[in-house]
Amino acid sequence: MPNLRQRVFVIFAMGVMAVASAGWFLWRQSAPSTKDVGNSIVVIKPYRLHGTWVFDDPAAGLKQEPFVAGVPEMIDVLVKDIPNARDGFRLLFSANEFPGTQKTLTWQRGESGGNYYRLDSPDMEGWLCPALFKYYKTAPKQLFVKAEAIKE
Repeated sequence: MPNLRQRVFVIFAMGVMAVASAGWFLWRQSAPSTKDVGNSIVVIKPYRLHGTWVFDDPAAGLKQEPFVAGVPEMIDVLVKDIPNARDGFRLLFSANEFPGTQKTLTWQRGESGGNYYRLDSPDMEGWLCPALFKYYKTAPKQLFVKAEAIKE
């Protein structure tokens, strides 16, 4: 049976661990997050690869992340007036409307870990894969988007 000193030490160690765990949890709750960035506008540079639109975002750990299931066709609509868009264009998106918003995507339903969105005009629907959660904790009810040429 442990002596009194050993019992006191174990109780003290458990208390320190409990305080440290609570402190870590509170720090993580208040630490800045890259997700749900409020009214921030996210900028990515989609380009064509292997017959579809893809993008890279090293900060989010994404390389050649493909758009699929209706979204490539939506992108085609967005870039129809951008010369050489296939080589890359700037795509801005936000959960909040911003000046110059070109189109609005409205959340329809979650499926297969991703989310379906409907384009306001023309009437189209596409699936955004779970990579969306690299930018938002939950799928926004609306996404406001704008495509523009890259001016170097």
